[in-house]
Amino acid sequence: MAALLDLLFPPLCIGCREPVGQTGGFCAACWSGIAFLDGPVCACCGVPFPVDPGPGTLCAPCLARPPAFERARAILAYDDKSRGPILALKHADRLDLVPGFAHWLERAGAGLLADSDLIVPVPLHRRRLWARRYNQAAELARALALRSGKPTDPLALTRSRATRSQGEMTSAKARRRNVLRAFTVPEPAKVTGRAILLVDDVLTTGATAEAASRALKRAGAAKVSVLALARVVRATEMPI
Repeated sequence: MAALLDLLFPPLCIGCREPVGQTGGFCAACWSGIAFLDGPVCACCGVPFPVDPGPGTLCAPCLARPPAFERARAILAYDDKSRGPILALKHADRLDLVPGFAHWLERAGAGLLADSDLIVPVPLHRRRLWARRYNQAAELARALALRSGKPTDPLALTRSRATRSQGEMTSAKARRRNVLRAFTVPEPAKVTGRAILLVDDVLTTGATAEAASRALKRAGAAKVSVLALARVVRATEMPI
């Protein structure tokens, strides 16, 4: 059946839509342009370091302002090469990209998954969910749960206050203010004492992950880790 489907609907590169060998992958040309974050990173927030400072090293922002989450990791740098597929998932109904992305999340986030009890997606406010029809983070979390065998609960965390898109914010301070106390945990018993893996599509300044993690911690979560498809490495790449 799979061979027949590939014959009728040949797998295409998720970047440029050229034919590829398997569904959910990049062609050689696009793959060579993707910046995978597989080098030395901050032990907490996962921001890449230009050189390896040694295990356990924290970046300056994490030293100055320790995040509410224990660790955050992302697969790709969010830039001109990776932006297209991620925005296609987010805004263009490209749910066919979810299985491939979930495969990458499982591989890159193996350590975070092993230490987690429950996968929770970063939620959308109900009005934005109604307009978009799906939450891309929830779709990624659901697929990751199926692959890893870990449970997921898309309703454990809710966005109780409608906020402006983080992509509209011009500074990290504005982003933090925009999502301040925007998240709640309706049933704290779902997260109390548990290690939570928070899933999102893009980490920019980390403000959303920080606000969501604080809400989970206030509800009694033992610890929170964050796993995302991509993260902004340079400020010029912030618009999402």
